Amino acid sequence: MRSVPALLPLLLTILCIPGWSLQKLQAQDSNSDPLWVSYAGKAGPGQGKQIVLISGDEEYRSEEALPQLGKILAEHHGFDCRVLFAIDPETGVIDPNNQNNIPGLAALQTADLMIIMTRFRNLPDEQMRHIVEYCESGKPIIGMRTATHAFRIPADATYARWGSGNKDWDGGFGRQVLGEDWVNHHGSHGKQSTRGIIAEAANEHPILRGCGDIWGPTDVYGIKLPLREDYQALIMGQVLVGMNADSEALAGEKNKPMMPVAWCGSYRVAEGQTGRVFTTTMGASQDLLSEGLRRLLVNASYWALHMAEEIPKQAKVELVGDYEPTPFGFNAFTKGIKPADHQR
Repeated sequence: MRSVPALLPLLLTILCIPGWSLQKLQAQDSNSDPLWVSYAGKAGPGQGKQIVLISGDEEYRSEEALPQLGKILAEHHGFDCRVLFAIDPETGVIDPNNQNNIPGLAALQTADLMIIMTRFRNLPDEQMRHIVEYCESGKPIIGMRTATHAFRIPADATYARWGSGNKDWDGGFGRQVLGEDWVNHHGSHGKQSTRGIIAEAANEHPILRGCGDIWGPTDVYGIKLPLREDYQALIMGQVLVGMNADSEALAGEKNKPMMPVAWCGSYRVAEGQTGRVFTTTMGASQDLLSEGLRRLLVNASYWALHMAEEIPKQAKVELVGDYEPTPFGFNAFTKGIKPADHQR
């Protein structure tokens, strides 16, 4: 066993890391891996800003997409990023099927931006309260793909109203914060992919700067039109007949009108606290192979943080490290992966 003096250099190193070091110390011991992964920001406009990215869905491989997005934001733009995962508490491995455990949410207390891609989670109160308090503070939020139905919470639970489908609080977190709850698959899931088309009225929006060709193999989600007040459509989702970027647009009513697949606006869940929000129903790990979609997400991060004037004409969004995303599907996640395996 090490003596206290021998441990002092290690403790000082840990405690001098800004923001999240105490939570990291509390979540691990000498015989375990960290329960999340952190990427220190390099040079860039984002220096000093902290982003927490929350993964946890069974189907679209957010446990792969968000580490890559975190690396891009840290490596190319200077943001300090922490990625959280659904974790098997017995083994410490990433388990997207575990709907009840995302360690490290206390990091939201000092975060400047939350990026979330969860699906039907039912988190314990001590975890869920950090998300609720963050939203009530009016801080900025980015929601990806299944975040429109991020939570499924029993009616008698403390945070029941935040659940998808909530009738008393019209759609819970998805509709009240992100602008829409789960509706349906508008395109044919697994058969019809999505081409992103810039909404005509949004051509000059800073989030769209440098965003050209956007395509993803995920299908278009249904939206209750028109979008809610205070939300603006940015990208429309053209349903394609196949699963390739050069597939033809589907003829007929599905694309008349097209559904929004990205929008932005403002939310308010506590009196006087209004925050910026960007939502996209794209964002599976395979979708991030689209340079245009990666740039959309990076630009949205700047905009959400009131840094729109610093969005470059062509933001750098090259993939960081090896990135070979797993095709989406239930129970298709790579088994035995720990958060530390995502450390670059």
